[in-house]
Amino acid sequence: MIIKDITTLGLLKKSGYKSKSVKEELRINLVEKLKGRKEIFKGIIGFEETVIPDLQRAILSRHNIILLGLRGQAKTRIARLMTDLLDEYIPVVTGSELNDDPLNPISYYSRSLIAEQGDDTPVTWMHRSERYTEKLATPDVSIADLIGDADPIKAANLKLPYSDERVIHFGLVPRSHRGIFVINELPDLQARIQVALFNILQEGDIQIRGFKLRLPLDIQFVFTANPEDYTNRGSIVTPLKDRIQSQILTHYPKSILHSKEITKQEANLIAEQLRTVKMQPLAEDLIEQIAFEARGSEYVDSKSGVSARLTISAYENLISAAERRALMNSEKKTSVRLGDFWGVVPSITGKIELVYEGEQEGPANVAQILIGKAIRTLFVDYFPNPETSKKAKSHSPYTDITHWFGQGNKLDLMNDISDTEYRKRLDEIPGLGALVTKYHKDAGADEKLFLMEFALHGLAEFSMLSKARLERGVEFKDLLSGMFTMSNKDMDEDEF
Repeated sequence: MIIKDITTLGLLKKSGYKSKSVKEELRINLVEKLKGRKEIFKGIIGFEETVIPDLQRAILSRHNIILLGLRGQAKTRIARLMTDLLDEYIPVVTGSELNDDPLNPISYYSRSLIAEQGDDTPVTWMHRSERYTEKLATPDVSIADLIGDADPIKAANLKLPYSDERVIHFGLVPRSHRGIFVINELPDLQARIQVALFNILQEGDIQIRGFKLRLPLDIQFVFTANPEDYTNRGSIVTPLKDRIQSQILTHYPKSILHSKEITKQEANLIAEQLRTVKMQPLAEDLIEQIAFEARGSEYVDSKSGVSARLTISAYENLISAAERRALMNSEKKTSVRLGDFWGVVPSITGKIELVYEGEQEGPANVAQILIGKAIRTLFVDYFPNPETSKKAKSHSPYTDITHWFGQGNKLDLMNDISDTEYRKRLDEIPGLGALVTKYHKDAGADEKLFLMEFALHGLAEFSMLSKARLERGVEFKDLLSGMFTMSNKDMDEDEF
């Protein structure tokens, strides 16, 4: 019998439908997917050997779950994807607030309706997407929000005492019966409300204004928490923590490769941007490396974490910076440059929490420092290590470049110049193009230009050139002349 044809309790019984708890549904459907080697938790990257196996074991064990990890580690996304393991449709008593199972009703409304109409009781079908409820825990969340409260208007209209179930306005938890209920940032929930949740997990009952109701709620609970919040801003009451059977630790991507996959998957770009702007592989690596540098930086609060959203928004801003430049220069197509990374700074400053030293340095300066460290880290993967070249007695691969700057030449590379002018200025530097050709002979024209600019920034990071920030770009010159310029400036200031 087709689901849409089953519209009454009698027809449901004839169909042979058997009720299952929500945790049994998750388990049975996971077993089938594992046997069929089907993809589970699509779009979750980098957790294949760590988080996902733990999660699968918890589901097979029919556990309530807490996902513990720093911000931006896909905790909420994992919880939302659990709906894919629910049955596509389940039957409910039509009009029921609590999604009552027609074969096992728990609310007064459904029990009364079935007693009155019997097999003619109307049945509707609920899609799995409707069986997910999510609540962010904040200090102002109340018992009424989550559990419910007696409605005085209902009580007056029905002329019933507050102890009667019919006057209760149910909260989010009872309304999530036969579904998945997620509480994000659990430690922020007041202790007395956590105790109310403990009652539901342990006894399957709720208490409203002192009146005890026996509601055998069938809910898969998933909680999320940040370890920093867990220990400092709030705590999880011991009885509740003890009833959450599986605690699963999440983490940030452990490799640039996984981080790049996540960024590309999540970046919100339109076709016009992709047609206009060509992204360079090295630029993609640099974006991810910035996040890796931030997570280990002395300026950034490591306990707060550096969200994967940093690289996603940085990727979007990098494309937009190149697009803006192309529009200003009336160019139909362009390629990403290192100068476009100025557009990434707002994505960094808004996604990191600074310690005292970082606050003293300033968010924008910290962002520039992180970009510089990312360049320095990746430079040795593309060109010989300048530190080694300094010590070598033989001719350095950077001699022609540093010699040109040593003769008093300088390069002002503005962020928004046209592609033609950009190419012209880089080509003026002797040995720069030859350096890239020597170590990256298969690079295309756009990639070669990016690597030429990257080489200049890298040499500056290794103190072989001086780099000064301008209002709308950067200036490269000889390291010694840069130092003398700074010294003269300091002397002038001392004189005054």
